[in-house]
Amino acid sequence: MNVSKEILNELALSEEEYKLIVQRLGREPNRLELGMFGSLWSEHCGYKHSKPLLSLFKTKNNLLIEPGVENAGVVEIGEGLGIVMKIESHNHPSAIEPFEGAATGVGGIVRDIFAMGARPIALLNSLRFGPLTDSRNRYLFEEVVSGISSYGNCIGIPNVGGEVFFQECYSGNPLVNAMCVGIVNTDNLIRATTGKKGNILILVGADTGRDGIHGASGLASQSFDDEQDLRPTVQVGNPFLEKILIEACMEISTKEFLIGIQDLGAAGLTSAIVESAAKAGAGFEIDISQIPKREQDMDAYDVMLSESQERMLIIAKPGTENLVKEVFDKWDLQSSVIGRVTNDGLAKIYDDRELQCDVPIDILANSPTYILKGEKPTELEGLNSFDFSNISISEISAEKVFLKLLSSSNIISRESIYRQYDHQVQTNTVVCPGSDAALLRIKGSNKSIALTTDCNSRYVYLDPYVGGMIAIAEACRNLSVTGAKPLALTDCLNFGNPENPEIYYQLEQCIKGMAEASNAFDTPVVSGNVSLYNESYGENIYPTPIIGAVGVLEDSKKYVTSAFKNEGDQVVLLGYDKLLPGGLAGSEYMANIHELIVGSPKIDLAHEIKIQSICRKLIDKEIINSAHDCSEGGLAIALAECSIISKIGFVGELEFSGRWDDILFGELQSRIIVTVKSGKFKEFMSTCLDDEIKWVEIGYTGGNSFVVNDLINISLNKLSEVWGKNL
Repeated sequence: MNVSKEILNELALSEEEYKLIVQRLGREPNRLELGMFGSLWSEHCGYKHSKPLLSLFKTKNNLLIEPGVENAGVVEIGEGLGIVMKIESHNHPSAIEPFEGAATGVGGIVRDIFAMGARPIALLNSLRFGPLTDSRNRYLFEEVVSGISSYGNCIGIPNVGGEVFFQECYSGNPLVNAMCVGIVNTDNLIRATTGKKGNILILVGADTGRDGIHGASGLASQSFDDEQDLRPTVQVGNPFLEKILIEACMEISTKEFLIGIQDLGAAGLTSAIVESAAKAGAGFEIDISQIPKREQDMDAYDVMLSESQERMLIIAKPGTENLVKEVFDKWDLQSSVIGRVTNDGLAKIYDDRELQCDVPIDILANSPTYILKGEKPTELEGLNSFDFSNISISEISAEKVFLKLLSSSNIISRESIYRQYDHQVQTNTVVCPGSDAALLRIKGSNKSIALTTDCNSRYVYLDPYVGGMIAIAEACRNLSVTGAKPLALTDCLNFGNPENPEIYYQLEQCIKGMAEASNAFDTPVVSGNVSLYNESYGENIYPTPIIGAVGVLEDSKKYVTSAFKNEGDQVVLLGYDKLLPGGLAGSEYMANIHELIVGSPKIDLAHEIKIQSICRKLIDKEIINSAHDCSEGGLAIALAECSIISKIGFVGELEFSGRWDDILFGELQSRIIVTVKSGKFKEFMSTCLDDEIKWVEIGYTGGNSFVVNDLINISLNKLSEVWGKNL
């Protein structure tokens, strides 16, 4: 072997993979070719540990393209329109340079959307950090939020939703997942393909620098400990350039001479051009001397592996170079013809007519895949069988517990985050951040779309299979409580090192659970990203499958939010005919009050689907004024959120059938709090009866206090003060 183990490690290639490359090529690769293999065979680009598992997702309802084939997923919503959606990670770059890492994560996911001819209309995010009591974690948190807001605000796309969660396992390895949604006329959908022989390859946008080299392999495909050494691998973004690039690409996407568009993201030009050619069964010839560079002495290796931002590959019909240039000149963007499409299936790269790479594309584009044997973590048996009766509540008061939970970092208001985001630009936002899901109008249509991101990693840690199901169920529930029917999902699977049998077990079981839930809800996973090797200094993160979900509201006027609306409304809990214990597993209460993450979470998917369906029906029939799902913190916290946001008090009249801590703060699934409109209670009861749905009255709205039996009695002013403090 003519290459050192150190170089292979830098490229995230094993010795066995290097031998396979030599075998397939019939020779040793040169430096450039090896670098390209390292990027394309990386976990981020090649999905070598996850691709076999992702085939478990079966449902294809309303799909316009096969999942994983294009830059993003597309699902039809009628009236000739499609939703283009994707979520992706920028975890490791954000751990090293949090502002630029988060900012370029936003820029990258936006390019995936407009590369398909879709107008980006919304951004969301999902974030994970270690406790903010640690100065490094606080620094990462503040800089990541600033990076997201800076880039998103500059490009004029509203950031309408998201979530943030704090847990010790994310210290040193924050998760930064960015989601973008766009609208496309289905007749104008653009594919990332080179097409046939003779088509021209044009690079547009920013100059190419050395930033981001080894980003796909060096960051996203291996664990890391020394952050300082990896700073050059983090990309630097220019949102003002991207804003112009969006408009230029939207214009050229309508031109008949256009063949395809591809974003230059992970692995840069290597990934963009090789993957586009592979889809067409074609080859290509390019000359890197024709590529504008912003640094001196850049060789083919630097150019092909650079992940410089705000660049797109345009594929056009032969002889239309000037027409392409005309469009980009109009927007003051440079465009450079760098090569052409061939029919020999080879990747040929020149530097001023000197051949630098000559490799069959099918070898580059087809990384090996691995099916490993997972092992259930040994500690789970003890954690799952924990006896909650051993937890004493005799020396604590419900009110003190309630206030402590309400002020915890995982529950308090997120306003200090989302007020930094422009969520009203484009004037489509109907329901702003702070409710269960955002709601956006579709201009020119009576439809609206609801958007959310969700995942409780504690559940997935305790039971990856059930936790995977719950992640999808919760995301769909957030849509249903607005009135929107869940339509499609995108996921970002954030896990540790898959070569560890216990981590592979988490990944495999979680995907199986997600697949079962996706099929049960008939909500296809249309796109996504896998982010593995999330480990720093020997500690893996909790398995964190972030779910981005989109739903459709056929009548945009028929929606509700989580806030109470009127005094004197009856408050009802959908899901069960009495208040039941059994929800302490993985709960915020157990983690925050007792410092234990234990138990075995449960969900009945058939029951969950029925509860969500009845909630949507009650909203459509205009029987209820509000709806809010019970999640982190349980029933008491969910009720408090409804009360605080609305500034309307609540008087609870609860009949207990178990311990007050389990009833008030347990996180039993498939529960939705609704308020019934005045004069509509009989209709409410008959609708529930027709659908065989159980429910229980739990109180009424009104007054200036939050009261639950004789356990909690606190003024709204006090609640708002506690919950509304800044993170």
